[in-house]
Amino acid sequence: MKSNLNPTLAARQVAKLSKLRPVLGIVLGSGFQEAIARMEVDTEIGYQKLAGFPPVGVTGHAGKLVLGHLGNTPALILSGRAHYYEGHSMEQVTFATRVLAEFGIQDLLLTNAAGGLNRSFRPGDFMVLTDHINFMGANPLRGPASPRYPRFVDMTRTYDPGLGNLLRRAARSSGLRVKSGVYLAVSGPSYETPAEIRAFARLGADAVGMSTVPEAIVARQCGLKVAAMSCITNLAAGRGGAALSHAEVLETAEKVKNLAAQLLYNFAKVYGERAE
Repeated sequence: MKSNLNPTLAARQVAKLSKLRPVLGIVLGSGFQEAIARMEVDTEIGYQKLAGFPPVGVTGHAGKLVLGHLGNTPALILSGRAHYYEGHSMEQVTFATRVLAEFGIQDLLLTNAAGGLNRSFRPGDFMVLTDHINFMGANPLRGPASPRYPRFVDMTRTYDPGLGNLLRRAARSSGLRVKSGVYLAVSGPSYETPAEIRAFARLGADAVGMSTVPEAIVARQCGLKVAAMSCITNLAAGRGGAALSHAEVLETAEKVKNLAAQLLYNFAKVYGERAE
């Protein structure tokens, strides 16, 4: 069945909003939304006005596309994302990623909130993704083959080491020590059981969440370089004594929002300086 989602159409809509043509794109997950306040905004538009963009229904996700300068670097920011657990198809979840590729984005930074599996992680830590494990039970490339992009995408180096090093430089200039690790994605929306967390840790996961991986897969299919960062907002099930809740995620995100915003500001700054 042919899809009626057209990323080219939406990309043309975005192009008409501004003369800016950034090559850096950033997706803001929970804990990272404050970065918009550090931005010199040229223009913004709600997702509901962009053809094909699914609605965002999660607290803490603004649901708007913003063009402007962050750290003096032109950037396109997606403030919030659609999630698979909301009932969207994988095609809808990754539609915005395809729009960014059509628009001309070359480097994509994905951010998210995650639960910490690694025993050394604490709520409020930040982790640069070095790899991922897809436990969502679905792949966004499933379906008819694309006439423009490869079906069988190499994921050996999903997360670009160069962009990862820029994230670490940005963290140091922000006075932060970031962790590195493997992110495991589940479909959600229920949290994991302690038994599942023990199994995931044995598989090599350091953090667990409900996003990012589909976008990373599609971005790599489209030829984008990808970096990703998690804010560890809680300890995973069985790692702490308290019951898990989305309120805890939002509480930790609120506490670290200024640090997260400064980190992304510094990342955009060193990214722009590298390109000069």
